[in-house]
Amino acid sequence: MRKSFIAGALLLSCASAAQANSANTMSNFSYDYTEVRIGLSPLTYGAGFSKSIHPNAHLTGSIDSEFESDWDLALGVGFHAPINNWADLTGELKARNIKNKGEFNDSTGKTGMEINLGVRQWLGPQLEVGAKLGHINVHQIEETFGSVYGRFHATELFSIGAEGRFNDVYGDQLLLTTRFKY
Repeated sequence: MRKSFIAGALLLSCASAAQANSANTMSNFSYDYTEVRIGLSPLTYGAGFSKSIHPNAHLTGSIDSEFESDWDLALGVGFHAPINNWADLTGELKARNIKNKGEFNDSTGKTGMEINLGVRQWLGPQLEVGAKLGHINVHQIEETFGSVYGRFHATELFSIGAEGRFNDVYGDQLLLTTRFKY
């Protein structure tokens, strides 16, 4: 019941963001990018993308792995809506497929869903910070996770960042990221 309520609330948020008037639908950030990242402790490698499909919606996907017959694959849809001139509210609903040495050890991985809400904020012309809080339900295992990040936009098309993930598939982890806008 709780999962249905959360999914319904996210869909209502997406619908209300899509119906906002045109003066309020301009996002403060680009949602058209590819990203590569490296995670520390444990050492992981990953890639992701985001592609706008509407002024307030985007497709998103990512994959991370330690290259030890493991993976964390996510694909879904998200919304983004401006809070003010310097911040966006974001949310995503993703399908997840996870395989690791722990509770998701299966030849094809375990499949489930993720839902999250976050915020992105400009601190200056080139410095962005953000946070995300979410819930994963994969093969009857439920976890709440979070992340915080900072990103320096060196140019309009390139940025570097650092992200801390808490209670995610690979545990608590620091990631270094590079994003390329297209």
